[in-house]
Amino acid sequence: MPMEELLEKLEERIKKVEAGGGEARVAKQREQGKKTARERIELLLDPGSFQELDAFVSHRCTLFGMDKIEAPGEGVVTGVGTVEGRPVAVYAQDFTVLGGSLGEMHAQKICKVMDLAMKLGMPIIGLNDSGGARIQEGVDALSGYGHIFYRNTLASGVVPQIAAIMGPCAGGAVYSPALMDFIFMVQGSSEMFITGPQVIKAVTGEEVSAQQLGGALTHNQISGVAHFAAASEEECLASIRTLLGYLPSNNMEDPPIVDTGDDPGREEAALLEIVPEDPNKAYDMREVVIRTVDAGSFFEVQPLYAPNIITAFARLNGRVIGIIANQPAFMAGCLDINCSEKAARFIRFCDAFNIPLVNYVDVPGFLPGTNQEYGGIIRHGAKMLHAYAEATVPKITLIVRKAYGGAYLAMCSRDLGADLVYAWPCAEIAVMGPEGAANIIFRKEIEASFDPKKAREEKIAEYRRFFANPYVAAQRGYIDAVIDPRLTRRYLVQALELTATKRETRPAKKHSNIPL
Repeated sequence: MPMEELLEKLEERIKKVEAGGGEARVAKQREQGKKTARERIELLLDPGSFQELDAFVSHRCTLFGMDKIEAPGEGVVTGVGTVEGRPVAVYAQDFTVLGGSLGEMHAQKICKVMDLAMKLGMPIIGLNDSGGARIQEGVDALSGYGHIFYRNTLASGVVPQIAAIMGPCAGGAVYSPALMDFIFMVQGSSEMFITGPQVIKAVTGEEVSAQQLGGALTHNQISGVAHFAAASEEECLASIRTLLGYLPSNNMEDPPIVDTGDDPGREEAALLEIVPEDPNKAYDMREVVIRTVDAGSFFEVQPLYAPNIITAFARLNGRVIGIIANQPAFMAGCLDINCSEKAARFIRFCDAFNIPLVNYVDVPGFLPGTNQEYGGIIRHGAKMLHAYAEATVPKITLIVRKAYGGAYLAMCSRDLGADLVYAWPCAEIAVMGPEGAANIIFRKEIEASFDPKKAREEKIAEYRRFFANPYVAAQRGYIDAVIDPRLTRRYLVQALELTATKRETRPAKKHSNIPL
């Protein structure tokens, strides 16, 4: 057959695959406010960079009429491309083809591109939009999920894995995104749940909508399953591109350095005014963080979940850092179950991918209450301790105001491996706050005095004089320097540059046993 005819047939096959489920199904997809798999890939990747793989793969199922059904591309588009010139692997489920359902060959395509990403050291991005397992293929479909989960686990800590939920994602399908590093969701169209509203109603009698059960806001605010909520698919895909700019391609590389044009020695007089003189008054720790990192580089992770702690990426003199910061504007910045898990997970990600940690501390302690104790705050709080102690990346700690008790340790004190610790002059490092400490230490003296109220105030002032300042800790060497808040940026930049060559090893072991 002449080459011209062969090329014509090739072009026909390509067009058939690119048409997905056909015009009617594509139109229905768009009616729901959703883009096609290929349109999403075009928005995600640099123009013209996508190289498709396995476009002609087809299923081999013959049961339940599947022998008469064609599934162009097997309901998933896979390949490689670039984001800001850096290679990435991507797969996008095509809901227009059998509802994006996952069968044996659909899964094989995903596994193949994941294997390639691992070998070549590039991030994996999965765009999920699927009705779940392809029922007609039975155990072969379940096996496909198992193969994907296995590869998600092998890839963990080797290459960044990012999942975007662009439509339904239910049943066993949710566990691949859950095994990945970051989950993006789109408000109004994303859905994630193990059992759907109909099953829940049948089993428990509860009535709940799909969005209430597993929508973007549910998983960003309540469950903590997701990390980012976008108003549209365009915003979601743009945010993924932004996130990738902070990440190395794999665990053998450092994150990209970017010239932000911000003076590393910039002083910030406004930092003198942000923290109130009254230690019991709240303020927004973001104001401190944003004024000390490179301008425009603050990128918060899980902003809607456990807001009493801030996790974010940013840059200092162009270098990427991971930020963990107490937030006094919520729950006085106390550590609780949810924020401990949020922080521990973020710390471990940063450590896996060579991202230095900068900690902004203003923490009065762990949140008291039966709900916390019954919920296992001891176990969950230990995750933070474990994550910090395990991390070998540079760890820099700034004590802004309060650092009390076990929470002082949990926020990466010198004892948990902080390489450099700074404190502002208003910092208070103690076992507990002056009021509580005075009540315990001087209880008898206060009770025996003629004026208990006045005596208590005097003893509080006495305790504050001895411990509610950074100088006792500095005398013991737990703090390296008490600094002028206006010079914070300069100190952090210098600390980051100083620790850039840090090398630290841990005892040989298969892996640690984090208190999950």
